[in-house]
Amino acid sequence: MFTTTDLTEIQWQIAHGIAQILVKEETDVNELGKVMAYLRAYSDRENAGANFFTYLQTLSRQGNRIGHSKKTSGYYESMERTCSQYLQAYQNDVAAILQILGWSIRLMRYYEKAGPIGEITAPVIESTRQAEILQVTQSQEFAIDQILDAQVVGIAGNKVTYQILGVIKLTEKEPKKASSLQKEQMVKVKITGLKNGSIKSVKCVD
Repeated sequence: MFTTTDLTEIQWQIAHGIAQILVKEETDVNELGKVMAYLRAYSDRENAGANFFTYLQTLSRQGNRIGHSKKTSGYYESMERTCSQYLQAYQNDVAAILQILGWSIRLMRYYEKAGPIGEITAPVIESTRQAEILQVTQSQEFAIDQILDAQVVGIAGNKVTYQILGVIKLTEKEPKKASSLQKEQMVKVKITGLKNGSIKSVKCVD
């Protein structure tokens, strides 16, 4: 099986997800190669990522006129839907999109020969922030009562917003602590709640 150091764990899962979906929908891998070539050719242009998704939408909507067959139109629709679902978060990171698509193409060829594909488990990424949070939470094992460093990024009345590990933001009621805290202050927080392995709630222990 393939291994790579070019992608993060989340991006690797996305590459698998794109490949699996497109193979299941019998999309021609060469068509994905063509849209990747388009992005590479214009990758140095301003708003290259946004323009790439616009290009995919154009292919999907005008597939009957652009494509050489009804099948090609279906390929465009599958690619537009799948790439928008999994890659929209990386709109401002063209290099990441190219890396993911490059591996998706390799994986499509692998899955085409590997036989039936089971359940697709790649995450649906809705924003870059969500991608970052997923990456952090999947690389950490959190536990109740675990102590972590946090930065105070907001205070409103008795509610304090903490930023943990650079990306996880949680707002908690801190009636005894809020008045003594300052924005950008570093504090220690204790995990008081978890959900599916992710931090659900914390409490300041400073």
